[in-house]
Amino acid sequence: MCGIAGQVTADRRPVEPRLIAAMGDSLRHRGPDDHGVYVKGHVGLAHQRLSVLDLSPAGHQPMSNENGTVWIVFNGEIYNYRELRDGLTPRRTFRSRTDTEVILGLYEEYGLRCVPMLGGMFAFAIWDERAQRLVLARDRLGKKPLYYAVTDRGLVFASELKALLVGVPTPATDPLALHHYLTFQYVPAPLTIFQGIRKLRPGHVLVYENGKVSESAYWSLQYTDKRSGRTEAECLEEFRSLLTDAVRQRLESDVPLGAFLSGGVDSSSVVALMSGLMAQPVKTFSIGFKEEAFNELPHAGTVARLFNTDHHEFVVEPSAVDILPTLVRVYDEPYADSSAIPTYFVSQLSRQHVTVVLNGDGGDELLAGYPRYDVTTFDRLASRYLPDGARERLGGLLARVPEGLPGSGLLRHRLARAIAPFSRTYLGRICYFYPEEKERLYTPEFGETVRGHDSYDLLARWFEEVPASDLLDRLLGVDTRSYLPDDLLVKVDRATMAHGLEARSPFLDHRLVEFAASLPVDLKVRNGQTKYLLKTAMRGILPDNILDRDKMGFGVPIARWFRQDCREFLRDILLSDRCLSRGYFRPERVRQLVDAHQRTDTDYGYRLYALLMLELWHREYVDGVRA
Repeated sequence: MCGIAGQVTADRRPVEPRLIAAMGDSLRHRGPDDHGVYVKGHVGLAHQRLSVLDLSPAGHQPMSNENGTVWIVFNGEIYNYRELRDGLTPRRTFRSRTDTEVILGLYEEYGLRCVPMLGGMFAFAIWDERAQRLVLARDRLGKKPLYYAVTDRGLVFASELKALLVGVPTPATDPLALHHYLTFQYVPAPLTIFQGIRKLRPGHVLVYENGKVSESAYWSLQYTDKRSGRTEAECLEEFRSLLTDAVRQRLESDVPLGAFLSGGVDSSSVVALMSGLMAQPVKTFSIGFKEEAFNELPHAGTVARLFNTDHHEFVVEPSAVDILPTLVRVYDEPYADSSAIPTYFVSQLSRQHVTVVLNGDGGDELLAGYPRYDVTTFDRLASRYLPDGARERLGGLLARVPEGLPGSGLLRHRLARAIAPFSRTYLGRICYFYPEEKERLYTPEFGETVRGHDSYDLLARWFEEVPASDLLDRLLGVDTRSYLPDDLLVKVDRATMAHGLEARSPFLDHRLVEFAASLPVDLKVRNGQTKYLLKTAMRGILPDNILDRDKMGFGVPIARWFRQDCREFLRDILLSDRCLSRGYFRPERVRQLVDAHQRTDTDYGYRLYALLMLELWHREYVDGVRA
């Protein structure tokens, strides 16, 4: 795992070596073991290395081909690199055991067609001197980040936003990105919080040639290819085989390795499979809270004892909010998923013992693990089968349903849900600030700036772009292209990389992802049971009380913290003159939210957390004042 950065100027002006070196230095936390810089004319590449495979100097980057005409900086792991190397061996000599050199060989032989051959997590940049072409690529699911900007300096790129801010004035804040952040708690790709800087989307390749940028997708997830004729037993067997092989591939490491263990079904399944594949006990790491409703340590302990792991635990206290200014610098843009707090601490704990961890990320998006995926039969039928004009006729029927009659309330509710596009209904399930809340929150000036840019329109477009006929598959497709890469994977990548720790996700093996997409929906949710296939596959391996307990997620007791232990911290930040004078929000509405949360039972905890992280971000990146 590494940090990469670089620049190619548009008019062949020489790049500044000190600038390239400084961009690399800003990413040192991602790769503390080695660093390198390549500068030649109008091209500069920087690399920070976390040594995981082939710890020898032969793995040093930037790395070139034998004659120095093709250079690469690479962040990630290619799990099928041995098979790919075997296919190239007769035609070339390898100087290392690294997957980096395999990518170079594939590019020389296949050009851009090499990218879909790669299985793993990756973000890389290749400079092809012969073609005078820069190639950027990102893995299918978006495990590894990659940012870029086209400026008067040409094209600059980096693993994190902070590297793109080296040596340049801080770009203006993008109001549309802020607007969507308040909806989703993250800034959706390809936007960033800064105008002019973009995220390369998962499964995409970008080519910069002759001063022009072209971006294209090399992979998309298909839900319409339902391979019929398979029995449930056959699906179970193939699923077990794919998941076991995904775990096995991710055990290759020349440094100590362990696993995050929450006690949930996904991470417990990974630990169970690791225990069967490793000769020594698995090192496991868990985080908990004193609040019972948020504490999964007892469940993690059950799994740890069952598989005799080398187990380590840490309890997060309310004083953990002291880490928020640090998290602002870790994430670089406003990020309001409060589970970043325990993720940061479990990463810190793990790095004291290992350099690589496996986790259960992706299981919910593959196999429908969130409660919101248990959509009713009525919702499915309405979404899938309502013909043209039916919504208008149902609207007329709704207007004629008399109020006060027995059952009329439920009927009106059902008809209203059928009339509304499900993408609108789903937004209500996942958003933090609703549109009407934003209207009350925004100042007239800021409201005018983002007028006409409803986050619903963005979500509706995502729904339309998912190649699926069933509603459940559409939900999974939307979350796999948005919530997974822009929230969950960002959370884990930055928290682990802040401590020089590599995270690997077996559930995000693209073969397993494609297999799950091909499954009928009743193997994902059946009779109200989410993740049916995974739970069936692990029955008898994991205890029933782990498989059948309600999903807890990785929540944080933010609501109580903001009412009690962190009450004054919240008020000092959000009700300060500096915060209230930003021009985004009506000061009286911010005060109302804080007071209502702290003086009543109304829970605005997660909304206030979003506003808090936005303000701390402004102090760091706009004001230039360390919080």
